[in-house]
Amino acid sequence: MNIFKSFRHWRENRRINKMGFTTEQWERAIADWPVMLRYQAAEREKLRSMAFRFIARKNFAGGSGFQFTDAMLLKIATMACVPILHLGLHWYDRWQTVIIYEGGFVPNRPYRTNDGIVHSESPHLSGEAWYRGPVILSWQAVTESGPHAYNGKASNVVIHELAHKLDMLRDGANGAPPMHPDMQPGEWHAIFTKAWNRLQHDFESYRELPINDYGLTSPAEFFAVCSETFFESPKYMQEHMPAVYRLLCQFYRQHPASATATIKEH
Repeated sequence: MNIFKSFRHWRENRRINKMGFTTEQWERAIADWPVMLRYQAAEREKLRSMAFRFIARKNFAGGSGFQFTDAMLLKIATMACVPILHLGLHWYDRWQTVIIYEGGFVPNRPYRTNDGIVHSESPHLSGEAWYRGPVILSWQAVTESGPHAYNGKASNVVIHELAHKLDMLRDGANGAPPMHPDMQPGEWHAIFTKAWNRLQHDFESYRELPINDYGLTSPAEFFAVCSETFFESPKYMQEHMPAVYRLLCQFYRQHPASATATIKEH
């Protein structure tokens, strides 16, 4: 560990000690999130440590005066760390701020609908990730996470927005995050494109989709929606999108469908 990393680690430890979070407090904060049943023993300890360090590294602010609690921070931080459990917190180094609203929020910018009309305000959002800017979350949306929380489809706004942040590390948000050395970008492109085209056809044919159809609005949203489904409903994704599931296992270095803990899905 070099001098800079040693100093950063020491400074983080001081901040964590000052925050005063306990293991019991963390366990209570994440107790109602079923995904945590998969993470036991060493992985659970690692997640707790990463969540504390995530809070120490990031700045948190309440949108429109929302007063968030320590329990909210701990839950959001844990959800944020699940995707990078075996990647490392440094994957989140390029941004600093998390803004938490109580409910849906309206961005202060024009919004163009599919019919080409530009409106003065955007619709209410549950989350947003800015390139090298903040992650914005609705606490209400966080509490609604689950394997079939969105019209029968998996939903997790934290994982969704953090997947955008990972995607942005390579050429912006385009559905192709940085590949590990043992992965092939060409295979990623081919498999995700094939899955995208198949689901587009199913959607146009009014067939039921295995993911939220919002994922069909762009390649970036496809990766983000597939990521939240991967963690919230992995067995369902493995059954209906096996090739995509396999690539996400390689990218996130996790195999959630094989976890020994049983979590009720679809």
